[in-house]
Amino acid sequence: MLKLKKVAVIGNYLPRRCGIATFTTDLCDAIAGYITDEEDNLAVVAMDDIEAGYDYPERVKFQISANTPSDYLHAADFLNLHKFDVSILEHEFGIFGGSYGAHILHLVKNLRMPVITTLHTVLEHPTAEQRKITCELASYSASLVVMAHKAKSLLMDVYGVDEQKIVHIPHGIPDVKLDGSDTFRRQLGLEGRKILLTFGLLGPGKGIECMINAMPAVLEQHPDAVFIILGETHPHIKKEHGDAYRQSLFRQVSDLGLKEHVLFHDRFVDIETLTKYITSTDIYVSAYLNREQIVSGTLAYAMGLGAAIVATPYWYAEELLADGRGVITPFRDVEAMAKEICVLLGDDKKRHAMCEKSYSMGRSMIWKKVGKQYTTLADAALKCTKDHPIAQIAERRHVQIIHELPEINLSHLKIMTDDTGILQHAKYSTPDRFHGYCVDDNARALIVAGMHYALFKEQSVIPLMQTYLAFMHHAFNPEQKRFRNFMSYDRRWLEETGSEDSHGRSMWALGIAIKCAPNASIRHLATSLFLGGLPRLTSFTAPRTWAFAILGLQAYMEVFGGDANARRIRQELAEKLFALFGQCASEDWPWCEETVTYANAKIPHALILAGKWIPNREMYQTGLDSLAWLLEKQTSPEGHLSIIGNADWHHRTGYSATFDQQPIEAACLIEACIAAFRSTGEMKWLDQAKRNLGWFLGKNDLHKQVCKLDTGGCCDGIEAIGINANQGAESTLSWLISLLTMYDIMGDDILVER
Repeated sequence: MLKLKKVAVIGNYLPRRCGIATFTTDLCDAIAGYITDEEDNLAVVAMDDIEAGYDYPERVKFQISANTPSDYLHAADFLNLHKFDVSILEHEFGIFGGSYGAHILHLVKNLRMPVITTLHTVLEHPTAEQRKITCELASYSASLVVMAHKAKSLLMDVYGVDEQKIVHIPHGIPDVKLDGSDTFRRQLGLEGRKILLTFGLLGPGKGIECMINAMPAVLEQHPDAVFIILGETHPHIKKEHGDAYRQSLFRQVSDLGLKEHVLFHDRFVDIETLTKYITSTDIYVSAYLNREQIVSGTLAYAMGLGAAIVATPYWYAEELLADGRGVITPFRDVEAMAKEICVLLGDDKKRHAMCEKSYSMGRSMIWKKVGKQYTTLADAALKCTKDHPIAQIAERRHVQIIHELPEINLSHLKIMTDDTGILQHAKYSTPDRFHGYCVDDNARALIVAGMHYALFKEQSVIPLMQTYLAFMHHAFNPEQKRFRNFMSYDRRWLEETGSEDSHGRSMWALGIAIKCAPNASIRHLATSLFLGGLPRLTSFTAPRTWAFAILGLQAYMEVFGGDANARRIRQELAEKLFALFGQCASEDWPWCEETVTYANAKIPHALILAGKWIPNREMYQTGLDSLAWLLEKQTSPEGHLSIIGNADWHHRTGYSATFDQQPIEAACLIEACIAAFRSTGEMKWLDQAKRNLGWFLGKNDLHKQVCKLDTGGCCDGIEAIGINANQGAESTLSWLISLLTMYDIMGDDILVER
């Protein structure tokens, strides 16, 4: 007898329109029959990909905004507080926030109950991040459920998962009787026609173009055939590209003269309607282009409902359609696909025998049986946890992710931005138009907008990104191949070329824009400007210019890693920067200049990145050592950050100015510390980054808050007489870059013991 009382299921949920949402909803319905008082004891934690969420049924007890890291922590707290026995996670990389959906680890690692994870994707050739996430999920899960036997072997061979932890449970299907009537065909106006069908959310990769190209050959032998494409465009594709993909299919059909034989049913249908489509179909076509497709709900439904199937040889199809349950044709082989479809349409006996085999196999996949398998597995996990605590749960200490971070507020950034760009200065919190604009601040603003979009995918940030990029495009002087810097409020450039640092900072921002671009148009423009400004870098002499440029090159090469020229320039600049330490540094002065001035931590930051990736161990270690020295020099007796002031900097002679302290220094230190943490894994660097963020929040020499949480602005620094209350662009952007950097490290699932 099952002892399971309370189950939570985490995943997408209807009315969100996607395959995972349909699967989660059907699974919950199947589980509900095995749980007493399921209304209270079966809860769904639903993932939202839109700000407003969805109009969910009562079963959904908690909603997570996919790109809000704190929501994952709150969801864990909710499930722990309500003492659920087991959580069942529906995992697919794309439905969670963070890089490759890493945010979900925040939730899983903080649950105080066994977790069963259903893997909807198992990759044979994962990226390092994808592999890490899968392995982490495996380590924190009592069991991993796969829907294909191929997935089990991959988990063992590629990810090193213990075979005992992996359980095969088939994809569920509706329990319906075959309906041989032509009622639905008549409703569709297709009585007497031979119907070919594919269904699901539309998007590239499903091979629909191949099937359309096969139709002329099919029609030569079966002129009454019709191909129905059932489904809406995938919401994420439509959000980013509009309906361009569907329009391309329309054009293809029109060019081939197939308007009467290829029908688009632009609908997201319920199970009852979908069942009618499938049972009225002569042949279901599944022409995926990716061999690594490890599961397909649409294929499972089609097979389980007794359809004759022609598919390409992706893993799930090969497994599901074995022993004569379907026909496999090579990828993109239009001729072979047309041939097999014609054979089946012309041989009713063969087609009906295939349908019977499929339907018979499907009886083991009906949702009622699948639900029983899940609840039995959950009950076993609960029993195992109580009798023999799962090692990961037993050994977990009370850990929390860095979630004490303030919310990111872009209000002041938007106030400081007009249709030209971001203004340089402010009188208190009001933009000061007298000083106009500069490329330095618009570059920093582009970094903020790019980082924000990469983390949260908010469409409202894209126009800001375009505004700052447009300013930089205007700032670039193509004759000089240099960036102008200062512009008056009436849009007059005040110089033909800006400083070397302005150019280097522009290259840094463009590299970030290329890396974080929300669409191809923005990436193309940013890349064009980046490549335009690249040749000038090697002639510059300012060390911070080299450092800014190295950061930009590093970001650029995360997208265009094969660019040999960029790689060469990065190494040349890094070696020049490193050489300065050999000329100036000593045991008691591990620095590259006689005076420590501004944006200092950018120099060790650049050496850490370049030294690691060139690689040059001595360069890398110099970056770490010089960063540690900067932190030591800017630590007060009480332990908080005490920034070297720009009144007269810090000299080799020993003199060091206490005021004026600038937010840019705290931001540079935070970014450098996070780079050091990423490369070493040593918690001391993360602790330093947290300490430095505290400078903005009141842990400073005046014990006063510098940032303004209600507006998202930041005061211009700490002076001897108090806080400079003006909230200019550089200060505000330094605060936002600092906060976004800390949020970004959360996306890498960094835990801090408390």
